[in-house]
Amino acid sequence: MKAVVFDNELKLVNDYKKPEPKEGEALVRVTLAGICNTDYEITKGYMGYVGILGHEAVGVVEDVNSSDKSLVGKRVVPEISYGCKKPDCDYCAEKLYRHCPERHTLGIFHKDGVFAQYFTMPTEVLFEVPENVPDEQAVFVEPLAAALEITEQLHIKPMDKVVVLGDGKLGLITALALNAENIDVTLVGKHQNKLDIAKNQGVKTSLLNDFKVEKKYEVVVEATGSVSGFETALALTKPRGVLVLKSTVAASKELNLAPIVIDEITVLGSRCGQFPPALRLLKSQKVDFSPLISATYPVDKAIEAFEKNKEKDTLKVLLKF
Repeated sequence: MKAVVFDNELKLVNDYKKPEPKEGEALVRVTLAGICNTDYEITKGYMGYVGILGHEAVGVVEDVNSSDKSLVGKRVVPEISYGCKKPDCDYCAEKLYRHCPERHTLGIFHKDGVFAQYFTMPTEVLFEVPENVPDEQAVFVEPLAAALEITEQLHIKPMDKVVVLGDGKLGLITALALNAENIDVTLVGKHQNKLDIAKNQGVKTSLLNDFKVEKKYEVVVEATGSVSGFETALALTKPRGVLVLKSTVAASKELNLAPIVIDEITVLGSRCGQFPPALRLLKSQKVDFSPLISATYPVDKAIEAFEKNKEKDTLKVLLKF
């Protein structure tokens, strides 16, 4: 089968061995997949991963290695991780597979990813896509679930004011998701064309240069991944407010964390989320991610797709199988 593989270099392999589902697993034929910044970071050495890349995909189940064949023929999306499922694992018992110490993560850690014609995954982390949700929307389920995890972790009260900092993919999806849940959210960024994607769907937006930085927001979501973004987020969070970190900030200079103590700010790390709420939101058609799609490439041009993903104005690049 065709597969996009990283092994010290990024390459398209035409004769990669087709996977066979283990007991309790399904074999999924990929129809559409999305390139994530994590995939790009892996090509620079992140996690030391070698194998098929990719963790955002939509596909059709062709076989299930169990007596229950109900998923066969169904269009599904895979959660990013699955756990050890050992009886004494508290995380697996609570279906928090993404925190299992012995987890496998698609295209990132101990598990071949979805940038291939086929992949396998345990059936308990595969979710059927509603009929009215096209592949081009369903492929955003993973980042959408990550955005919705904020409301899984944190109760945002009806009168709370929320700011999302950063107008990249992560910031846009987060702002659109929170707005769809009727939360008073403002997206702040540096690029008017990107802000307009959210504005056109009813989200309040502002250019950073025009935005007054003052400590008056109950919840601030940092989605820039930069030290300056973290500092601005801190400056926006009111005393006893919550600063949500959706991006990984790699500090290259000293950070003044004193305001966290002085203002008694809660810092909340927020990573992956559950898929069912994201699929329900897509089914409701309250969000539209098609404006985020910068380009779609056939898998035969996967290397070109990765180059396109590096471009500054690119939001989401898709691979079609």
